[in-house]
Amino acid sequence: MEDAAVEGQDTRVVYPDVDLTEAVDHIYRAGADGAACWTRNDKGQLRQLPMNRWMGVRSTNHHDSLADEHVLAQCSARPTLDLGCGPGRFTAALHNRGHAALGVDSSCAAIELTRGRGGTAMRADVFTPLPAEGCWDQVLLADGNIGIGGDPVHTLRRTATLLARGGVVIVDIDSPTTESCYEWIRWETEHYLGQWFPWSRVGIRALGAIAQSAGLLVSHVVEIHERVIAVLTVAARAT
Repeated sequence: MEDAAVEGQDTRVVYPDVDLTEAVDHIYRAGADGAACWTRNDKGQLRQLPMNRWMGVRSTNHHDSLADEHVLAQCSARPTLDLGCGPGRFTAALHNRGHAALGVDSSCAAIELTRGRGGTAMRADVFTPLPAEGCWDQVLLADGNIGIGGDPVHTLRRTATLLARGGVVIVDIDSPTTESCYEWIRWETEHYLGQWFPWSRVGIRALGAIAQSAGLLVSHVVEIHERVIAVLTVAARAT
């Protein structure tokens, strides 16, 4: 369904009075039930959401398994904050390895799913006060979450305030061929349309400049098939 257009009459229902978080709850619950979900942007392009991967379903995609394992390998036993944790596959995986981890998401369904698989999670907006600010050794922005709010520089600056001295930000972004862009998107299923919200897609070619604008440096990058995992550190201040 990548970048495709839907043909024929669209009979799905839009719920204009439903809060965005409720719409996201609907999508996560649909994904948990095995429904296909996708995003539509303001240009009408569709992208399939990797719901099985997000839900932690054992993948037959070797590349996805490798990429997830590489993300986890960047997290030490020191505390990790998983921003936009979704259904919590990384938060729970770290917990199962005996590592301290907290998932944060604005979706009630995401928090329920994360806790249901054994992870610790709280419902909150990433731009509101969070526990132990300035004390996290790793902050995780998986599955393109650098694009939260549509302003990746702002998101990274916020993320940097959460880090302990020497801490790192681990970002998991789109494929190496992705062109960075700002867009409005909504999540959809066969019978449901979500609410529009701002988002940014970040490509590897723009990541260095975006990180630098946020006071961070790209210290490590690995490309694994359709995903790019990068480790960012706080840039040294001039004296």
